[in-house]
Amino acid sequence: MSKQIIHTEQAPAAIGPYSQAVRVGNTVYFSGQIPLDPATGNLVEGDIEAQARRAFDNLKAVAEAAGGSLGDVVRLGLYLTDLGEFAKVNAVMQDYFQAPFPARSTIEVAGLPKGAAFEVDAVMVVG
Repeated sequence: MSKQIIHTEQAPAAIGPYSQAVRVGNTVYFSGQIPLDPATGNLVEGDIEAQARRAFDNLKAVAEAAGGSLGDVVRLGLYLTDLGEFAKVNAVMQDYFQAPFPARSTIEVAGLPKGAAFEVDAVMVVG
């Protein structure tokens, strides 16, 4: 089965040797999205909610470029530098996803690229 590389200008360009997402058949594997402004490549300013919104907006743009939507996401990975912010991120996530919700893991990490406080990755299945 062949791989289709997914890329959109509506999400930040990769900052290393990877693709924004890769589609194999009906499954799309997303690289992590941190809260970078796609126009400038800079980390957005603001609190954890602002960072989560930008990262979810980036994920949404890549999902649409792959022919799907956030409603097609079956698994999310959330990475926070402070699990004390989990409730705030959870509230933001509910603005982007409705029931039935995707499977999810949430992990506290020591650090993220460019000093971000939040990162999200995903797996999506499109019809």
